[in-house]
Amino acid sequence: MSQPGAAPKTPAPILVIRGGAIGDFLLTLPVFAALRAQFPRSRLEVIGYAHITPLAVAGGLVDDARSIDARPLAGFFARHGTLDPALCEYFARFGLIVSYLYDPDFIFQTNVRLVSAAQFLAGPHRPDEQLAVHATDVFLRPLERLAIFGADAQPRLRLEPSHTPGSLSRAAADNIVTLALHPGSGSESKNWPEANWERFIDWLVAETPVRFLLVGGEAEGGRLERLVARIPEARRELAFHRPLVELGARLSQCAGFVGHDSGITHLAAALNLPLLILWGNSNEAIWRPRCQHQIILRAVAGLRSLSVDTVCQAARDFLTLCHQSREL
Repeated sequence: MSQPGAAPKTPAPILVIRGGAIGDFLLTLPVFAALRAQFPRSRLEVIGYAHITPLAVAGGLVDDARSIDARPLAGFFARHGTLDPALCEYFARFGLIVSYLYDPDFIFQTNVRLVSAAQFLAGPHRPDEQLAVHATDVFLRPLERLAIFGADAQPRLRLEPSHTPGSLSRAAADNIVTLALHPGSGSESKNWPEANWERFIDWLVAETPVRFLLVGGEAEGGRLERLVARIPEARRELAFHRPLVELGARLSQCAGFVGHDSGITHLAAALNLPLLILWGNSNEAIWRPRCQHQIILRAVAGLRSLSVDTVCQAARDFLTLCHQSREL
C-alpha cells in the first residue's frame, strides 16, 4: 500500500515491434489503440521501419519510435550475438514487449529475454492464408493474453492539419472536391493496366469537375508523369515519393480515394476516406481494408480484364458516396 500523499507509481512502458510493409503496419494500428485503451498511463513505443513508424507517432497512437534497421539491433537477431549495451538497457525498461517479427527459431525472443524481465508476447508476422481470418483480427489475438477482448478492429488514424501544406488546403477551404488516385502498388501484378488508367482519367476529366491528387512512389514515377499530364494543370496535384505523414495529411483532405490493393490504400482507409478499389488476386477475406465506405471491383478473369466502362460506371456511384460522406 502506498503511503498517504505518495505519488502513484508510473506504470512500466510498453514496446511493440513491427516490421513489414506499409499495409502490414497499418493493419496493426488496432493493436496500438487497444493497448492505449487498456493501459492509458503507460508509455507506448514502437520499433519498425523509419519511413513508416512516424504515422503512429504523428497520429498519437505511440509516444516514440525507433528504427528496426539500426545497426546495433543486428546482434539480437543472431544466435549468441553480441548484444549492444545501450539496447540492453533499452529493452530492460519495458514491462511488456509485443513482437510481430518473423522469428521461427526464437532467436530474437531469447536474446531479449536475456536482458529484459518484460512479459514477452510473440504475434504472427503475417496471417495464415489458409485460415482466411482478417489480418487485424490475427494481429489483435495475442492481446487476449492481456485480457483484451473485443477491441475495435478498424485501423484509425488522425493527422493534424498542420502536417498539410500546399494547395489541397486551399482546395478544401474553397470546398472543391479532390479525388486521390494511386495507379500503382508494391507489385505490378496488382496494378490495373496503365492504358486503362489513361481512359479512366480522361473520362473523369471530361465528365466531372473534381480536382485530382495523383499519388505514387519511385515504382510509379514514369507512370505518374504520363498520367498527370492528361489532367489540366489547374485541376491536378502530384504527390510523388512524399513522407507518409505529409501524404496522409494531404489524403485526409480529399473526398475519396481510388487505387489498388496497396499500403497507400490502407492508409486512405485508416483516414476514413471512401474507397474505390480495383482488386487483384489477394485474399480479400484477409487483406481488404476495414473502413466505413468502400466499393471493391473485381473481375473473374483477373484485374487486367476489368473493363474501363465497369470502373467508370462504378465511379459515378462512388462520387455520389464521396459527396454524401463530406456532408455527414
